[in-house]
Amino acid sequence: MRRLILKLSMSVDGFVGGPNGEMDAFMRHRSPDGAAWVTDLLRDSGVQVIGRKTYEGWATFWPTAPGPMTEAMNALPRIVVTRQASVDTSLWDAEVANGDLATEIARLKQQDGKDILAHGGAGFAQSLIKLGLVDEYRLVVHPVALGAGLPLFPALMDLQLVSATSFASGTVAKVYRPA
Repeated sequence: MRRLILKLSMSVDGFVGGPNGEMDAFMRHRSPDGAAWVTDLLRDSGVQVIGRKTYEGWATFWPTAPGPMTEAMNALPRIVVTRQASVDTSLWDAEVANGDLATEIARLKQQDGKDILAHGGAGFAQSLIKLGLVDEYRLVVHPVALGAGLPLFPALMDLQLVSATSFASGTVAKVYRPA
C-alpha cells in the first residue's frame, strides 16, 4: 500500500504561511542542497496530489520554471483535489478529483506504485491531517519566525522524528511520522 507524504515549508514558529498565506519569507532560504533534497523526493514519488489554490498558482510557474527541480516536478503526474466543479488544467496537465477527499486518497493508496506526495496550503494540509490521511510529514523548516500566520496542525499531535537534514541555507528538512 502506498503512503501519503505531506511536504510543506514552514517557519521555525510553526506557520506554513503568513496571515494572508504569503510564503515569500521562505524563498530567501533556498540552496542547491535543499533543491536536491526536494528533487529526490519528487523522483521517489509516484503521483502528486495538490490543493486547488496551490495548483492554480503553480500552473503558471512550473511548466517553464528554471532550476533543477523543474524536470522532476513536471514529470510527476498531478491530481488536483478540489471541491470546485471544474478546474482549468490547460496550462499544466492534471487530473481533477472533486469527490470526497478521504475516498480519493484511499483509492490512490490502494494502487500499486511509489508513494503519494501531497502539496498545498494550510487548509488542504489541515484537511488531510484532520482526516488522519497523512502517513509521513516532510517539513522543510526555514530559519525565519513569522510571529503570526497559518498554522499547519489544527490540534495537538504527537509525532515521531525519523530524520533531520540540514542545508547550507540554515533550512532543516525534518521527516516525521504520526506517533
